[in-house]
Amino acid sequence: MEIKKDNLEEALNKKDEDNKPKVSKDMEIGFHQGALTTLLNERNEMVRMIQQIESVMQAHMKRLEEMGVKIKVGKSEEKK
Repeated sequence: MEIKKDNLEEALNKKDEDNKPKVSKDMEIGFHQGALTTLLNERNEMVRMIQQIESVMQAHMKRLEEMGVKIKVGKSEEKK
């Protein structure tokens, strides 16, 4: 690939069909399925982490309220 210093974006976006690796349709399908499986697992883990964080935050808020501290809820929290 020829790098054009004056227009790097154009050089990087240039399609060079001759140098494109040939991959069978089955291999490409497997690649995308594997990527989706990995991303799904990552998303599920992130949701689990957010739930844990929310639980700890709620415990702190509850204790502060028990101690007489008033907590103002932000707009993002009001939607719940």
